Amino acid sequence: MSRTKRSRSETDASAAGEAQEPRDAMPSVVPVPLSDAQAEPEERDYVVPHDLAGQRLDQALARLEPELSRAAAQRLIAEGLCLLNGEPGEKSSRVAAGDRLSVTLLPAVPPEVAAEDIPLDVVYEDRDLIVINKPAGMVVHPAVGNPRGTLVNALLGHCRDLSGIGGELRPGIVHRLDKETSGLLVAAKSDRAHRDLARQIASRSAKRTYWALVWGVPEPATGEVSAPIARHPRHRQMMGVVPGGREAVTRYRVLETFRIGSPGGKRGQSISLVELQLQTGRTHQIRVHMAHVGHPVIGDPLYGRPRQLPQQTPPALAEALAALQGQALHAVRLSFVHPVTREALSFEAALPNDFARVLGMLRGR
Repeated sequence: MSRTKRSRSETDASAAGEAQEPRDAMPSVVPVPLSDAQAEPEERDYVVPHDLAGQRLDQALARLEPELSRAAAQRLIAEGLCLLNGEPGEKSSRVAAGDRLSVTLLPAVPPEVAAEDIPLDVVYEDRDLIVINKPAGMVVHPAVGNPRGTLVNALLGHCRDLSGIGGELRPGIVHRLDKETSGLLVAAKSDRAHRDLARQIASRSAKRTYWALVWGVPEPATGEVSAPIARHPRHRQMMGVVPGGREAVTRYRVLETFRIGSPGGKRGQSISLVELQLQTGRTHQIRVHMAHVGHPVIGDPLYGRPRQLPQQTPPALAEALAALQGQALHAVRLSFVHPVTREALSFEAALPNDFARVLGMLRGR
């Protein structure tokens, strides 16, 4: 049985068009410090050396990464944050020389997390999980500089029974959204639910769909960006397309295109509404990939470039674009199998007001 749930207001969308082949040039970017920069997880890759061949995965990971105790390595493996040759591993799995380990290390955080009475837009909730429509501007989990006001603080105040696999500072969190990205996110209330949901995310059986407004018109209208992502070699608060980085694949489809300023002239500017699906879950993946192919997300303070709007841009549209709260990127749809009942679930979340206002103006409403 399959169910589709929507948030309190229905999404307003029309899909059209087919998509396009990414270009190679990455536009120059000016790094902008983020207030939650320290909250970003660190993604690292390892190749198992001969002297660790035959060891258990948790033992090998603890040996390869000195920052981790064996217990911490086991928690990362249980949460699906350690992949063995691209697949979720078991702590008792035996590794061989040449095996590739990909691990996501959680950031340093303060020692305690307080439950806070912060309003949440709850799309769905039962005894095993909760699905939230996260607003832009909310950090997902506490970190240095952001000990309070996070989604985890709010979830602890709302649920008080989240899973513990992520550690006391990241209870229940199965996947994350950037601070300024809005939309759907699922959290687990039990360790059983957490393990199963993490495996669905890691194996790509869970589907995460986003809408974004980007500069220009991607060509072709339907396509895939496959480019490895790692920490930027010079600007450490940024990610980037880096040879030898972790595999990252984003599928996209152009839904609508708009022309502002001079309708047919060279001084006009094109904007596209794009639907994107994550095939992997790297930090800032959509934002990095869209900038890489020359179509950065509108309003992105880190990977976008300041744009001078055409002189004939309607003042109301220019004002709405300037009022965007961060990048125009929204997790619009989330689908997965319930970790306990095995029911197929699908949820949708309406666009936030600032995003919807810009889109409405582009459509001429």
